[in-house]
Amino acid sequence: MHYLSVTWAPSEGLDLGFYTIQYYSLMFVIAFSLGWFIMKRIYQREEISIEKLDSLFIYMVLAILIGARLGHVIFYQPSLFQEDFFSVFLPFKFKGGIEFTGFRGLASHGAAIGIIIAMYLYNKKVLKKSLLWIFDRIIIPVASGAIFVRFGNFMNSEIVGHPTQSDYGVIFSNLGETFPRHPAQLYEAFGYIFVFLILWYVYWKTEKRKLAGYIFGLFLILLWSVRFVVEFFKISQGGFEASFGNILTTGQWLSIPFIIAGIYLMYSAPTRKSVS
Repeated sequence: MHYLSVTWAPSEGLDLGFYTIQYYSLMFVIAFSLGWFIMKRIYQREEISIEKLDSLFIYMVLAILIGARLGHVIFYQPSLFQEDFFSVFLPFKFKGGIEFTGFRGLASHGAAIGIIIAMYLYNKKVLKKSLLWIFDRIIIPVASGAIFVRFGNFMNSEIVGHPTQSDYGVIFSNLGETFPRHPAQLYEAFGYIFVFLILWYVYWKTEKRKLAGYIFGLFLILLWSVRFVVEFFKISQGGFEASFGNILTTGQWLSIPFIIAGIYLMYSAPTRKSVS
């Protein structure tokens, strides 16, 4: 008997009788909705037209979904381009018959790259301010959204951790298991709560927001450090880690460049022109 463990076997979603709302999809809706309200407060404080917020929302939704999906396939499942090409871009499996699967393979590193590209385009076409200005602010709702995405992974019993080899842990019984694992998704979500609170405090309670790139750099260091540490508890998702002797996971290798970029942005911020 695992007296300190929790048996986890949730339903697929909220059953409305005529339709089942998938938990993962619900978490994305909550994340995007909360992000919109956070950015609305920021735009009001910065005296930016709310009309520009609507465009930002569209850019962010497309950037996260497309970037996260392509990131997963490129970094973790490149064979899918040849095996089932259209399933890369559509929420269906076509090989062996058409089946709705949803987008279960999403990579946060791909989402990060997608956001960077989208914010460059958004700033150039709509906002027309310093690129670091939007990065210093958009990462606040991004950090809050990451909390709900990881909780959605937990609800779906995805990205599970290694066995704890003890009575402690979560038994993902819907995966047919009878032993406890580390709830790595919850570890990561818990870490992101602190990332969000720190960024929120720095933006609203200090003058660091006037140092271009400072908050963005802090975000990169905090969020990807959390990801790097939690990877030690996760089961490998594959990727290119074997090419480097399995010293680190693919997720950890991909986190390192973001952390380095964050250190540079944060500590070089005082040398850049302040923004209002």
